[in-house]
Amino acid sequence: MQKLGLPIWTWIAPVAGALLLLGAKVGGPFNFVLAAGLIACVLAAVHHAEVVAHKVGEPYGTLVLAVAVTVIEVSLIVSLMLSSGPAGAGLARDTVFAAIMIILNGLVGLCLLLGGARHLEQRYGQAGVSAALATLAALVVLTLVLPNYTTTAPGPAYSSSQLAFVGLVALVLYGTFVLVQAVRHRDYFLPTGSAFHDEDAHASPPTVAAALVSLALLVVALVAVVLLAKALAPTIESAVTSAGAPKAVVGVIIAALVLLPEGLAAVRAARADRLQTSLNLALGSALASIGLTIPVVAVVSLVMGWPLSLGLDAKSTVLLLLTLLVTTLSLATGRTTVLQGVVHLVIFAVYLFTTIVP
Repeated sequence: MQKLGLPIWTWIAPVAGALLLLGAKVGGPFNFVLAAGLIACVLAAVHHAEVVAHKVGEPYGTLVLAVAVTVIEVSLIVSLMLSSGPAGAGLARDTVFAAIMIILNGLVGLCLLLGGARHLEQRYGQAGVSAALATLAALVVLTLVLPNYTTTAPGPAYSSSQLAFVGLVALVLYGTFVLVQAVRHRDYFLPTGSAFHDEDAHASPPTVAAALVSLALLVVALVAVVLLAKALAPTIESAVTSAGAPKAVVGVIIAALVLLPEGLAAVRAARADRLQTSLNLALGSALASIGLTIPVVAVVSLVMGWPLSLGLDAKSTVLLLLTLLVTTLSLATGRTTVLQGVVHLVIFAVYLFTTIVP
């Protein structure tokens, strides 16, 4: 691995994380070992994602990480749905909502705050961000808000035909966005900061062999992250229950663990004055979280004949719409400062507090 330019720890960590899963049922103090393995896998995933991104260039590199994490996240949600049966009707909604709030408020806010504190003002391509936000707003409202106002089926749910149609719409919207991002208007999503170009000018790209090995290890690391998070879920749930907090907190913690690789990569890019890369990761992850999750869980729901609750309650709807409004305003000028970061982090703090104290 050293010949490929990859540090030894970056391939030991994913393999060790996968091996730790063999003792996932031991419990007790071994959970601390699982937690350490999860953190190591997150750091390894970020390293390998950066290697792949450097080789293929933007925005393909961020797209690889966003789609890889989301595909594995969807697999986790589907497996939990299949194990929970009809009782997991709101699982997809809760997970997607938590991911959206963590990404748009927590992750974006942290990137803007740390990047602004270090570089005063940061710039990015307005065209790509506007395209992502327009697609995201349509996906969010159609999947998480509109079900509360349809009348064919009772409750915050779509009828079978409506669910199939909305699942198809979500897939079309996300597929079109990926086409625009990766093919037709790739220049909209290219980093504009001088730091990116300087880095590219001085750093030699990895070899094809190194990139392929990193891609394989990235997948292993991401699978290990998701499965380790799933293994730690009962312990987290027990701790949350002992603390007297609502069960929704468990979903927030699991979503945060799954999003750690993307989050850390985005924060590192923002600190390096590559805010466009950070926003590509953050907004791309949010889009993939809805655009891939909803169609898959819709198919599972229709095939199994299980109910699927998608509509958010009033409190969550208000916070979601506020988040979309503030994100649109914060990213409307092509420039950001610490102020936007603080605003997003305050909204994220309110979301976390009202989740614990509804």
